[in-house]
Amino acid sequence: MALILASTSAIRRQMLSAAGVAHETVKPDVDEDAVKAQLDDAGGIASALAAAKACSIPGDDWVIGSDSVVSVGGRLFDKPRDREEATEHLRFFSNRTMLLTSAVALARGSSVDWQHIATARLEVRPLSDEFIADYLDAEWPEVGYTVGVFQLEGRGVQLFSTIEGDHFTILGMPLIPLLGALRERGLLAS
Repeated sequence: MALILASTSAIRRQMLSAAGVAHETVKPDVDEDAVKAQLDDAGGIASALAAAKACSIPGDDWVIGSDSVVSVGGRLFDKPRDREEATEHLRFFSNRTMLLTSAVALARGSSVDWQHIATARLEVRPLSDEFIADYLDAEWPEVGYTVGVFQLEGRGVQLFSTIEGDHFTILGMPLIPLLGALRERGLLAS
C-alpha cells in the first residue's frame, strides 16, 4: 500500500521527503475555483480544498491533501496570475497582517479519515516600490506559484517584521500533526 501526496507543490514533496516519509506524488483532480465559490472564509476554503485533493485520488491507498489560503485585511488572495498582479499583492500586503491558513487531510477510499488546520500570523513590514521591484527581479517566477508571493525558505523572509506560527504551516502543510496521524495509522514507525 502506497502513501500518496495529492499535490503539485514542490515544497510539500520536499517536506515529506526530508522527514523520511516515503510517498508517491499524484496531481489532484479538483476544480479549486468551484470549491472556493462555495465558501468565504480562509479556514473553510483551506480545509475543503485539502479534503477535496485527498479524496480526488481513487483506490485504497492513503492520500494526503493540503492547501493554504492567505488573507490580508479581510481579503482572500489567490496565487498571482502574473508579475503585475504579484506587485499589486505585495503593495497591498505592505505594513499589514497576513494570516496564512494551511490545512492537511488524510483520506482513504475517497473518504477523509483525519484533518488538521492551522493559522500563522505574519506581520508584513513596510515595503517600498523599489524593494518590491528588486524582490520580484530576484524571485520571479518562483514566487508566482505561491499564494502569498513568498518562499519563507528564500528571500521571502525579508517581507516580514515578525512571524507567529508553525514553520511547516507557513511552508504550506502542518507537518507535525500529519506525522502524528501517520504514526497513529501505522504508516510510520512510532
